[in-house]
Amino acid sequence: MSKLTLKSVAKTLGVSTATISNAFNRPDQLSVALRQKILQACHELGYFGPNKAAQSLRKGSSGIVAVILSDSLEYMVSDPVASQFLQGVSRELERHQLHLLLFSGQATNLEAISDFVDGFICYGAPRNTGLIEQLRHSRKRVLTVDFDLAGRPSVNIDNEQAAFDSAMAVLRPKDTVAVLGLRLIDAAGSQPVGDKPMWDNQSSIAHRRLDGYQRAMQQCGLTLAADYLWHIPESNQTYAREAARAVLAMSPRPTVLLCMSDLIGLSAMREALQLGLRIPEDIRVVGFDGIEETLRYHPTLTSVWQFSDQKGEAAVRAFLNPDDTTLQLPYELRLGESS
Repeated sequence: MSKLTLKSVAKTLGVSTATISNAFNRPDQLSVALRQKILQACHELGYFGPNKAAQSLRKGSSGIVAVILSDSLEYMVSDPVASQFLQGVSRELERHQLHLLLFSGQATNLEAISDFVDGFICYGAPRNTGLIEQLRHSRKRVLTVDFDLAGRPSVNIDNEQAAFDSAMAVLRPKDTVAVLGLRLIDAAGSQPVGDKPMWDNQSSIAHRRLDGYQRAMQQCGLTLAADYLWHIPESNQTYAREAARAVLAMSPRPTVLLCMSDLIGLSAMREALQLGLRIPEDIRVVGFDGIEETLRYHPTLTSVWQFSDQKGEAAVRAFLNPDDTTLQLPYELRLGESS
């Protein structure tokens, strides 16, 4: 047969479509012998059950939850923070016997998967901002993590307060401060923000963290010079190293580096140590995220721990809960040797 369908297989085997369907989906409706006979015959024909997409449409549920990542799949699965988050999501979905589908934040069309999933957990504002509009108008369940979408539930930490707390732990009077920020402007390389327009300041956690840093600096009587605010496009060592190297060559050299991720903070400390600077005597560094590598590196990095695996579990529970209340999770400031 050129195309195997429920009807064509039933006709070939001389049984009803209900008998075929029951053999795959409702085994209690058939005797063990009859079910085994039907399944063996279907296997020989190369037929492996009714169309799952059609079943999902009829039942209104597929048991699949799509996680939309903020960036490419390759970048996100290699990022330790995103990886921790996905571990938590996977663990909680398995507890509920549900399945996970990963969707790139660089993709363009949610309709490609919308009919096959029960809804979307969106982790971070997608690089392709067109996806945000599609999520806004989606008829499926949508929950956002680390950014807000009007009318949709979300799971976050208080990024502004966490950044404020971390900055207050390292700032002193007369400090020269540099901020190594993450995705502050629409630019492909590491560079000073300068007078370039800020990117997506309504939903980006990077801007909430910057607000926290600036509030702490204001409280300490400090100002952030325009050329000491740096944009880093991705939280990886290559971009972070470029920014740190340039910032540490500035005059006056910063005495404090406020870094919007632990990977950036670790890269900055490596560059400082290679220059012969002492941490924290010559320069103090603070990170953000709470990844395990900060505990293995010397000096240990002062950082905001947001427990991303627990955030992933909480996101799944909130997604499955019909209550649309926004959930704000706790964080912990852990002081390391870098401050």
